[in-house]
Amino acid sequence: MSPNIVCSEFILTLDPLHINRQSSYLVGKDKRVAHILVNHPSCSRQHSVIQYREDKSTDENGKIVIEVKPYIMDLESTNGTFINKSKIESSKYYEIKNYDIINFGFSTRDYIITKVNIK
Repeated sequence: MSPNIVCSEFILTLDPLHINRQSSYLVGKDKRVAHILVNHPSCSRQHSVIQYREDKSTDENGKIVIEVKPYIMDLESTNGTFINKSKIESSKYYEIKNYDIINFGFSTRDYIITKVNIK
């Protein structure tokens, strides 16, 4: 029995960035290495990472379903990473869900994750 594969596209808004085009994105203010630049004094040079990971589950019919979902990890930044205004623990992956609001350090800029359906 082959597994069902569900692929999702997510967009990081504010000049939309399609974050499904590579497996991970480094967030920070170091222009040499960061894929997503955050230019705020409270943000670290390498602040956090967004990475796609496989999530396996079983549907109501007993079939294995594999989804690829975005996760975020704070890279032990000085001022933290926030999901929906709650600070996340460093060095631990957190799933990013549709319409989650992400903040870096004390920046008031909101990064809203929205899902785009693939047809």
